[in-house]
Amino acid sequence: QVQLVESGGGLVQAGGSLRLSCAASGRTFSIYTMGWFRQAPGTEREFVAAFIKSGGFTNYADSVKGRFTISSDNAKNTVYLQMSSLKPEDTAVYYCAAGGTGGFAIWGQGTQVTVSS
Repeated sequence: QVQLVESGGGLVQAGGSLRLSCAASGRTFSIYTMGWFRQAPGTEREFVAAFIKSGGFTNYADSVKGRFTISSDNAKNTVYLQMSSLKPEDTAVYYCAAGGTGGFAIWGQGTQVTVSS
């Protein structure tokens, strides 16, 4: 079993930056991919960014390309989401996710990001 714990959310003004962290523990050797999703009030959860551990392939939602960067520290089993040029529409609960080749199956508890205009 893998457990995920997010941190780093908060309140920031538009144009500002935040870095989210997600620490994985447990059977981390089984992880094939990790990523970030977000959910704003009244909307469905949406994909933000992800990467594949072997090879480092990354993928981003069009809405965050050029502003967000996903990275990892394999020694710490931690994945990061560096968010820059934040917009009010980035306000959401951000969730870390992990999974095998079949997709994301493990989720963190979420961390709130609020961007004020």
